[in-house]
Amino acid sequence: MRPVRSSVLCRLLPAPFSLALRSLVLLLLCITPRCQAVQAENVTVLEGGTAQISCRLQNYDGSIVVIQNPRRQTLFFNGTRALKDDRFQMVLFTPRLVRITLTNVSVSDEGGYFCQLYTDATHHQVATLSVLVPPETPTVEVKQEAVEGGEVELTCMSPRSKPAATLRWIRNGREIPGVVSQQDNGKTFSVSSTIRIPVERKDNGAALSCEAFHAALSGQKRIRHYRLDVYFAPTVRIVPPSGILREGDSLSLTCSVTGNPLPRNIQWSKINDTLPERAEISGPTFQISRLSQSHNGTYLCQAQNNYGRAADHYTLLVYDNVSVTTTVPPTTPTTTQPITSHPTTPTLLTPSFAPDSKDPGAVVETHSAVPYAVIGGVLALLVFTVICVLIVTIWCSVRQKGSYRTREPILAWY
Repeated sequence: MRPVRSSVLCRLLPAPFSLALRSLVLLLLCITPRCQAVQAENVTVLEGGTAQISCRLQNYDGSIVVIQNPRRQTLFFNGTRALKDDRFQMVLFTPRLVRITLTNVSVSDEGGYFCQLYTDATHHQVATLSVLVPPETPTVEVKQEAVEGGEVELTCMSPRSKPAATLRWIRNGREIPGVVSQQDNGKTFSVSSTIRIPVERKDNGAALSCEAFHAALSGQKRIRHYRLDVYFAPTVRIVPPSGILREGDSLSLTCSVTGNPLPRNIQWSKINDTLPERAEISGPTFQISRLSQSHNGTYLCQAQNNYGRAADHYTLLVYDNVSVTTTVPPTTPTTTQPITSHPTTPTLLTPSFAPDSKDPGAVVETHSAVPYAVIGGVLALLVFTVICVLIVTIWCSVRQKGSYRTREPILAWY
């Protein structure tokens, strides 16, 4: 009676049996020198790496050993190359171990490699080659522009991995839940994660990141950083000069503009008037040299982009360059009255300066008080003369009436 071949017994063993247990059973069954066996080891490798496929022999007696690929094409026949594919190399052929290498592995190489031992009854073992495809750094796509007050939709994509990569969104150290979708591309998978977040002006430049995790990355992750680009209407603010401006001074205004996109065209104008001839405009800067009171008015700075328009205004008030203040000599012991006038003629008095109570920066000016003092003196003298004349007239009238009354009785007595 012929002994039972080990290959037949191996095929009768239940599938859940581990490789080690099956090897032990084969070893116990092979009790004669003629019993030969072959074992194969499963291999897992990263795409682009090198796989080592090994076939272990027991009680090898020189029989034919054949290694075939998953398509059952013969790669090696007793150590001799049979398929013209230079990526396969025979690196070891001994009575106990046959080993080949496969370089630049791709997912198309995945599958079962047959280690066959031809004896009276052919039997074989299969070494399963598994290829892992780690994800590349994911990409981020924006469906539409992020505009202030609206929402932005961001999609993180990992187009190729095996098994499927895990994606997650992170902002300020916190995960943002996303809607995940997965597509089977045959032997690889494409994965995407989409989030929708409201955006304001303050979110412009905010940092987000999309992280990809995968078993082939050994605990590492691939990260794509993204900065939000939020579009919003401009804001305009005129930076005014410090202090009070007087005739002969220079004016310099700066128009501070923000916005996304930043407005490139800044417009200066004067409300209800044209800009002065001496005005110089250089981008956001507006200048006037040798100011005069004719330059007084309201100046406007305007800026515009695709999302709105904004403006700011500045009212210019130019004061006289020199101002003088004098006091009229009092007409009564307790009252003084300041007099103001604009310079028209030279003055004989030494000028003095005093700030206006309504405008601390302005100076009220006046000149010679001599004409007013003379007029006041003349008027006072005229009033005094009139009063004296009236007093004398009244007194004389009273005296005359008294004399007439005293003479009347005397004439009657006579």
